[in-house]
Amino acid sequence: MTLERDIQAVQRIGVVPAILDTVCRLTGMGFATVARVTRDHWVACAVHDTVEFGLRAGGELQIENTFCQTVFELREPIVIDAVSADPVFKSNPIPAYYGFESYISVPIILPDGQFFGTLCALGKTAARIHNPETIGTFTMFADLIAMHLDAMARAEAAEERLAEQRAEAEERDRFIAILGHDLRNPLAAMMSGTRMLQAVRDEAEAQRIAQLMLATVGRMAGLVDNVLDFARAKMGGGVAIEPAAAVEFEQSLRQVVDEMRVIEPDRDIQARFDLAAPVVADVPRVTQLFANLLANALRHGSPDAPVRVEARSDTSGFSLAVSNDGPPIPPAIRQRMFRPFSRGEVRPGQQGLGLGLYIAAEIARVHGGTIELESSDAETCFTFHLPASAMVVPAAPAA
Repeated sequence: MTLERDIQAVQRIGVVPAILDTVCRLTGMGFATVARVTRDHWVACAVHDTVEFGLRAGGELQIENTFCQTVFELREPIVIDAVSADPVFKSNPIPAYYGFESYISVPIILPDGQFFGTLCALGKTAARIHNPETIGTFTMFADLIAMHLDAMARAEAAEERLAEQRAEAEERDRFIAILGHDLRNPLAAMMSGTRMLQAVRDEAEAQRIAQLMLATVGRMAGLVDNVLDFARAKMGGGVAIEPAAAVEFEQSLRQVVDEMRVIEPDRDIQARFDLAAPVVADVPRVTQLFANLLANALRHGSPDAPVRVEARSDTSGFSLAVSNDGPPIPPAIRQRMFRPFSRGEVRPGQQGLGLGLYIAAEIARVHGGTIELESSDAETCFTFHLPASAMVVPAAPAA
């Protein structure tokens, strides 16, 4: 926890003011505090001051100028009836610096053994506090504060877990709803295409319908692949890859473009490939990444503007850029673009699981590459970078 949160936690304990008032009445001292103490900080969380010591809640003292540093290190109380008569502390500069004659500080240790801070009191005159009754009372109050802090921390953790579970449940319900919708559309297209094939008599028209149905099946397969990859990533297995020297890599990339042209026959996809250097990667995974980026550009780009694809490889590595025209992506959406189910703003009637960019980012990560996003009024561009240093053919297993 941060110091600010610790201060707020102590101030939410309703009995703390009564504890500080009680210890002052019990000892005759005029100042008492609950302090958060770390190796480097001493901060007052709550204060009871009748002698105008001058310290308020949130105030900080130099840790080296306090006895609490010793309490922190030894985890033992320090009790002084009268500084001027104490053989250990009478020559210590700290009492003179703050102007106190009597002092007590006991550690506040949480149930898990963590040192939280101290319950302190001091007075400008001598006091009879070095006795089992007073020390026992301070220790009891310190333990009570520690129990309250622990109970509050547990309650906050439980609330956070409950909030996470609710968010996961909402995410799961949304996921199932979107998945059902997205599967229903291509299934409806398949049913429609099947009916058309039953009625058509022209061979060319039948081929055209079959090609569209094949593209629809590809969409469904890609949807299922994304769901499976998401499940693997959520379970900690990550996206599996099998890097190898890419053979006919450009042809695989062009095939993705051709398939998208069939799915989106009214869209203009402009592709440039300059693969001057060999690429080492898991080609099916990279084409899956490419298909997700390209589908995203087609979904969110201006329908009357081309989507541009450029793939290059040289001695520095491989890069694949997909760009589209359209309004820039707002900063708030950019921050969560690569999270699952983050779909952003789409045109009416458009659907998507919001997994495409997440899976693409996972594929880039396991390859040792990155995906960068640039979005301006001119264009939005996603670029996959795979440095040459990451393109290593794995060694063959020993016989």
